Formats: sequence, C-alpha cells, structure tokens
Amino acid sequence: MIELNDVRVVVPPLRRDDDAKVLLDDVSLSLVERRVAVIGANGSGKSTLLRLLNGMRKPTSGTVSIDGLDTVKDAAGVRRAVGFVFTDPLAQLLMSTPLEDVTLSLKDLPRRERGRRAQGLLDERGLGHLAHQSIYDLSGGERQLVALTSVLAVAPRVIVADEPTTLLDLRNRLMLRRALADLPQQIIYSTHDLDFAADADRVVVIDGGRVLADGAPDEAIQTYRQAMGVHA
Repeated sequence: MIELNDVRVVVPPLRRDDDAKVLLDDVSLSLVERRVAVIGANGSGKSTLLRLLNGMRKPTSGTVSIDGLDTVKDAAGVRRAVGFVFTDPLAQLLMSTPLEDVTLSLKDLPRRERGRRAQGLLDERGLGHLAHQSIYDLSGGERQLVALTSVLAVAPRVIVADEPTTLLDLRNRLMLRRALADLPQQIIYSTHDLDFAADADRVVVIDGGRVLADGAPDEAIQTYRQAMGVHA
C-alpha cells in the first residue's frame, strides 16, 4: 500500500524578497489499486507527486510510505521497492546498447550471469533482436520499453511512470500501454492522454498542488475536463 499523509512540498525562495513556492499542499492518499493514473495541467504537481513515491523528492512536511517503508527514513528500501520510468527514456538509459543497459541493472547478480539474464529479459519484452543495437537507432517506443525492462530487472513491487507516452507516436503509445497493462506490479502513472488515464482503476486529479478529484476514471476525468473548461 502507498500512503501519503498530510504531505506538503515547498521550495524555499532563492532571494529574500521572493515567496516560497508550494508544489503540493494537504495531500493525503491511500493508493491500493493495481492501476492508478494521475492527471492535471502542466505545473499542477503531478511529477512532484510521483517523485515522492520513490524518494526522489522528500516531503517538506507529512509522510510518504510504501508498504510501511518511509521514503525518508527507509530511502534505500523504497528505491528497491519502487521502479521509476521517466518521460524521456534517454534521460534514463545510461549505456550504449539495450543489453548493456539491462545488464547494468543486474549488478547484484554474479558477473557471469548478468549478460544471460539481461538477454532473457529483453527476449521476454520482444526486444531480444535489438540487444546489440545502439540506443540511438531505436524508435521512441523501443527505447521506452528498454527503459522499462531495465527497471523491471530489479523486480520492484511498484512501477511509477511519469508521462511515459508523451514523446511517443500513436503506435508506440499503444504498445507501451499494452506492456504496462500486462505487468503484475502496481502501476502509478501520470499522463495527459485521457484515454490512457481511463485504463486505470482509479484516477487522481491534481490542480494547483492539491487533489481536485479522486475516484472512478469516468467521474474524475469529467471533473478534470470541467476544470479545464472543456464541456464536450
């Protein structure tokens, strides 16, 4: 279970005369559903919320826990439990080829087993034939699937994905949606794609750093549309 209790995230002012910037305020959520989508306008606090879930961002006040692990006090355990997929896979892929990148994630295995295991993981995602290609020769969707494979290599219990389909064309968006739908892990993802959001069991709408709506996809998405001035 993911628990956020009275969470506030504030960025202190850079200059004495500036005001502090509140990124999230008064956020309390218990996330137990298998698929949870987070939607909201740019700058609403979606990415901040997601980064709290694996300890990349610390709450200014309040607490965040993953299956009882506090993201501040138990940061190492949280990072093992929660895998994070970035919007741009090139911000995440560190090595030259898919095989090398997935192998890097398997550093806890004996060295002689890493390459074989990495190849097997790529095969499972339908990427085995791309194992030795340059990351830069892959399509956007293939890169995102490689990034996902690298995250899955360490067997996290939760996957957090920050707008993972934003840079993808229609074919690759659908491919990634299918890949995420098939995973056994709990998935928490942010998106501007309302069809993708509707795939979830629950949708959380963030507006101005606060929870505007939270519930069944149809109702939450409709509230978001109304808040954005869309009435159709």
